[in-house]
Amino acid sequence: MAIAIACGLGPERGLYTAIVGGFCVSAFGGSRFQIGGPAGAFIVLINSIVERQGYEGLVLATMMAGIIMMVVGLMRWGTYIKYIPFPVIVGFTAGIAVIIGASQVKELLGLDVAREPAALLPKLAALGAAIGSMRPLTIGVSLLALAIILGLRRLRPNWPAMLIAVAVCAALTWLLRLDVATIGTRFGGIPQTLPAPSLPAFDLARMKALASDAVSLALLGAIESLLSAVVADGMSGRRHRSNCELVAQGAANIVAPLFGGMPVTGTIARTAANVRAGARGPVSGMLHALYLLLVMLIAAPLASYIPLAALGAVLAIVAWNMAERQDFVSLARGLDGDSLVLLATFGLTVFADLTLGIAAGVTLGAFLFLHRMAEAVEVDDRGAYSGDDEADDYEGRRLAPDAANGGDSDFMVYKISGAFFFGATATVSAALERIGRYPRVFALDLSSVPIIDRTAARALGVFARKLRRGHTLVVIAGARPEVRRALLLAGLRRPEVIYAATLADARERTMIAP
Repeated sequence: MAIAIACGLGPERGLYTAIVGGFCVSAFGGSRFQIGGPAGAFIVLINSIVERQGYEGLVLATMMAGIIMMVVGLMRWGTYIKYIPFPVIVGFTAGIAVIIGASQVKELLGLDVAREPAALLPKLAALGAAIGSMRPLTIGVSLLALAIILGLRRLRPNWPAMLIAVAVCAALTWLLRLDVATIGTRFGGIPQTLPAPSLPAFDLARMKALASDAVSLALLGAIESLLSAVVADGMSGRRHRSNCELVAQGAANIVAPLFGGMPVTGTIARTAANVRAGARGPVSGMLHALYLLLVMLIAAPLASYIPLAALGAVLAIVAWNMAERQDFVSLARGLDGDSLVLLATFGLTVFADLTLGIAAGVTLGAFLFLHRMAEAVEVDDRGAYSGDDEADDYEGRRLAPDAANGGDSDFMVYKISGAFFFGATATVSAALERIGRYPRVFALDLSSVPIIDRTAARALGVFARKLRRGHTLVVIAGARPEVRRALLLAGLRRPEVIYAATLADARERTMIAP
């Protein structure tokens, strides 16, 4: 209910989502312990969609996101989620935490804000303008809820601290007739039954307008649910099925809006609580949904007395726990590429857009990785065998170091180590071009090159043809089958080059080569 209210929706939307969507996630998902429902990570995005397109727009965007997630799962693309860099995850999670925390200031202080903008800076301006309307009684309820949650977590960590805090504050509000905003005073309470399923109006123009929002919901839902599944794996020792989980999440996001719900994802806190409580399989998640339905059927009238300040305290704690403060400080303190990725993702998430933050972070992370891989490529022109180096002859035998290979002016050896791709082409080409006098034989040892792309293969081809014009025989030694295949596709074949399994083989063959 707190998440739904923070999204600008009625509290019943959160319950519908946890009941219908949560049941689907547990019944059909790829994690045995996943608990699905509304998540705090969606608050910013949902609030923005509701503000622009209303609840009908949210329903349509959620169903479109569900279809995207199902397609991703069926195409078995779920494993690619693991390539999102850790600084990106920390950055956007911390950014979401900041925005969630800011969104609860109104409820925690009891401010009188007629319209609270979704964007952070306008929101802070509106809150600052209304700071004079603070209500001491509301602040007292907020502090009580926070004290109960923090106190129980320290003294009785196994107790449901948030539930107890909300229940105590609701009881005091009813008994003392406190003049604070409650679910009943603002929303008129919650219904005692699930609504009948209904389809939204499919409008092509609106669907086009919501396309980017649907992609954002799908991406965020996939990341959140798979992270939650990974947490469950670490706690239980089991292994989830990523693609199956995405299909189930997609189905849940299609079904839940039909019953008046909102976006569904796996929730880390509830999933961890499920594992700690001794869950053995998906039945516990299905029972979780049924218990919520039972509570709504029986105790819905009591929800009218729940103070919004207590729910604000719950979300404030959620935001604090989401922030991953230690990881954020550790990454930011490095003042390197990872800190740039972190701060860019965080800043864009907070001040611009969540999707833009993730896209920019992933892009920067990819360029950072390519740069590091390119820097890791080495060209050794001091001889192929030196010190403790050994080469595999591809037949299980080991060859002893042959220092003569590096010292013979007629048999020059260069060794490339590392992934040879477009990012490293300039470095390698520059090293090769530094050759002074062309030898009779130039051996290029590629035994330590795991992969090579077309750009790098073409650069080697240009260099090999240049050497051939200088009457130098070019030998490529130790190339792996996949590397050799890429070189052949790039045109590196006789008469430009010959291939040898090892440097020793190359030396033996070139003794009689014309």
